[in-house]
Amino acid sequence: MPGQVVVSRVGKKGAIYLPKHIMRALGVREGDKVLMRVEGGRLVLEFVPDPLSLALKVRKWARTSVEEFEAESEAEQGELYGA
Repeated sequence: MPGQVVVSRVGKKGAIYLPKHIMRALGVREGDKVLMRVEGGRLVLEFVPDPLSLALKVRKWARTSVEEFEAESEAEQGELYGA
């Protein structure tokens, strides 16, 4: 898939639909969040992993409390969104 070029149309209200094979390759699902920025006349999309979904997918190697998880999640969101 690297280097593959895919053409998509812009739909109503500016919606751009990603082909299923690209979503699968990136591990992106409906409802996931995306950061968008313009760099040198190009649109760059960066998918933001949901901390809970990510936590459920990875191999468990440590224990944590809900409070610790929430604190870490808030710190990560602060770094991603500058809040």
